[in-house]
Amino acid sequence: MKKTFLLSLTLLIISSCALNNVFLNPVPLTNESSFTVFSDNHKDTITLSFTGNNSPTTTNSKNETIDYNTNYKIKSLNFQNSNGDTINGWLVKPNSYNGTTIYFLHGNTGNLAYNFPLAEPFILKGYQVFLIDYSGFGFSKGKAKRKNVLIDANEGLDYLIGRKDVTYNKLIIYGQSLGGHVSCIVAKENENKIDALVIEGAFSSHKDIAADDVPIISRIAIREMYSAERSLPDFHKPVLIIHSREDKRIDFKHGERLFEVANEPKTFMPIQKRHVFGPLFYINEIIEQIEKILR
Repeated sequence: MKKTFLLSLTLLIISSCALNNVFLNPVPLTNESSFTVFSDNHKDTITLSFTGNNSPTTTNSKNETIDYNTNYKIKSLNFQNSNGDTINGWLVKPNSYNGTTIYFLHGNTGNLAYNFPLAEPFILKGYQVFLIDYSGFGFSKGKAKRKNVLIDANEGLDYLIGRKDVTYNKLIIYGQSLGGHVSCIVAKENENKIDALVIEGAFSSHKDIAADDVPIISRIAIREMYSAERSLPDFHKPVLIIHSREDKRIDFKHGERLFEVANEPKTFMPIQKRHVFGPLFYINEIIEQIEKILR
């Protein structure tokens, strides 16, 4: 009996740590960080690096500074959260602004530079976009914890709204994966500040997504600090839920469950392709649905 209890306790602790690692996989950045890719547009090798104020800059193979894209400008910004940690974000302004601003909350992996290609299609279509890195991600300070993700997401929205250089006719939250999950809580708590919510590839709750891999023990080990499934019923503005039937990271059933508990007006958009790759393959269809719910 004693050995069985100790074994169960050990498995509980091990599985809890492993599942928490699934929730948050940050990649910190320093001013020495860089990313190099070959650009078909430039027919050259392009390197993304950072200046002293964390601003992204691009250079070609001759180390000459170039404009990687002349359709928009990226401004690196920092604000202090209520924990006293500096949070980094990018405000991206298109040259031809359509009047709608997107507060983009990325998933649980990487950083702004890693996730930016998933937001760029909206910028190229004329949307102004503000992205942040949660605590411990990219240049953002502090510890990568689930409670800090919610703090940063809430306070990032207030920071965006408070900036005098940010104007808009409509403001929407677009959250992907982990960001889609937390955006449901942010939307509920800030309903009077936004016009609509869009979530892509989100999970219904921490316990539900953990139970997909470890069905029984995870529901005991995982603490449900906040839940999209519990929050969406308290949000009463338009909701667009996007989920891929081919999503191998977060099962399609999570999108169906979130649509089930959401209030009208709501729209469910099933797509194909990889997890949260919707903007890369379905940008026109997604924008059509966004404009529809905003009307």
